[in-house]
Amino acid sequence: MLTASEVVAKYFLEARAMILELAALLDRYDRARAQAPDSPPDDPRMELLYQALALIAQRNTTPDRVERVLVMFSDPAD
Repeated sequence: MLTASEVVAKYFLEARAMILELAALLDRYDRARAQAPDSPPDDPRMELLYQALALIAQRNTTPDRVERVLVMFSDPAD
């Protein structure tokens, strides 16, 4: 098992890249909505992304974030 410091050393750059990709998606979405103010209401998938971001940003929580995010994104019909 890796130490906390080893986990950060091993995965930081990959996580940073994923966060930058999310930020880029949100920026593109906001720009697209601003260019078409008469567009339909926000896509419900974007709300799910914001909810997932809030969930993973919780510092003092149980270490089961990935499971909770997977449940959040799962199809309710399943």
